[in-house]
Amino acid sequence: MIALASLVAGRPVNGGALLEVRSPYSGAVVGTVVQAGRADTAAAIAAATSFRATPTRYERAEILEKTRAALESRREEFARIISSEAGLALREARYEVGRTLDVLRFAAMETLRDDGQIFSCDISAQGRARKIFTTREPLRCAVAITPFNHPLNQVAHKVGPAIAAGTPIILKPSEKAPLVALSFAALFHGAGLPGPMLSVLLGPTADVAEALVRHPDVEVVAFTGSVPVGKRIAATAGYKKLVLELGGNDPLIVLDDADPELAVTLAAEGSFRNSGQRCTAIKRILVQAGIAPEFTRRLVEKTREYVSGDPLDEATRVGTVIDEPAAIYLEEVVREAVAAGARVLAGGGRKGALFEPTVIADVPRDCRMVVSESFGPLAPVMVVRDLDDALELANSTAYGLSSGVVTTNLNSALKAVRTLRCGSVNINEVPGFRVESSPFGGIKDSGLGVKEGVIEAIKGYSYVKTFSLPW
Repeated sequence: MIALASLVAGRPVNGGALLEVRSPYSGAVVGTVVQAGRADTAAAIAAATSFRATPTRYERAEILEKTRAALESRREEFARIISSEAGLALREARYEVGRTLDVLRFAAMETLRDDGQIFSCDISAQGRARKIFTTREPLRCAVAITPFNHPLNQVAHKVGPAIAAGTPIILKPSEKAPLVALSFAALFHGAGLPGPMLSVLLGPTADVAEALVRHPDVEVVAFTGSVPVGKRIAATAGYKKLVLELGGNDPLIVLDDADPELAVTLAAEGSFRNSGQRCTAIKRILVQAGIAPEFTRRLVEKTREYVSGDPLDEATRVGTVIDEPAAIYLEEVVREAVAAGARVLAGGGRKGALFEPTVIADVPRDCRMVVSESFGPLAPVMVVRDLDDALELANSTAYGLSSGVVTTNLNSALKAVRTLRCGSVNINEVPGFRVESSPFGGIKDSGLGVKEGVIEAIKGYSYVKTFSLPW
């Protein structure tokens, strides 16, 4: 069992209430965390805002590289922490550690890249012999609130770019999976990161999360999580920058000219990986009518490969969802869809927090399962007439994060890219495909259009200073 504590400026807090972290699969206690209180929150903000000894670009890049090397040497240990506290299969946890290593490497690279510009001022009759220069400056204090579904990589996507920018950051990870976040923070401090540049706080919402979001000295809040919480943050944060990634209802459109094997593989991987708990997971499979029967048959067959069970068993491909209430919710939306005429063709069973990978056909377009975000290993198949019908249906929800289109027709692909109202469109790939440095984010209820990804996140954690000199 792992025993950890919240961190204020790199130092463990003492005397706080104890949070027990339990395995979603077995229910056993896998770790404990000493929680922070309101005084700890105030101390973390004060430490961040008073910090002036910002490491140089070279020093920050070295800290990120040393952290990456430390994580590389302990990657199996970190993967097992993720599987134990979040219920994700080991293959998913190992993949997440690999993605986190990429975040750290790309953040270190970008730390050394100066994106400043030079503008000549003698380019008009109103100008004069001067030059304007831009440079990027760190903010005084950033706050990041991260979810349970990617408990390491989401933390890395917030902390890595903040360190690259030179901005002190206070992290509030999910209380459902905090162990890997705190273990990760220890790697940064062990690599030489000054204590005030990273605090990690867990505790009562009013004392930690709300206090951080409302505090006037916090200059940016980066949040990944649910739409209701994101909108509450937007309503209460006050005058500060916001970076909100609020989930999705991502479609995979499969047209009748698609490669059949590719389409089925993408549908299964996009629906079932990470136990379906990804904002970019496939939530709706929109299949053209002529190929729907054959596609569905193939998908049912493919689903048999996705064995669910003990997350720490090497044979398991799909672990649990985060807790039993989350699995019960999935049961409810499946039951509602069946009552409305849908058919469960594979899976559908639940045991505690373990929910089987499930294929559902003939799903009505107004079911809660496909109108709202169902965060689990569900593969709802919906029949569409043609590309236009698919695009209209894809755009019909309140979300606009990402999407995938499977086709061999370039004109269809281009029309989809132009028409789909979402942050990213992947042709012949799952909706969630990206690299850790590329821009990522959505519109509508999926976010404010502000992008994450290492390069864009560094911009979010800094500001551009403009100055001019005689020339």
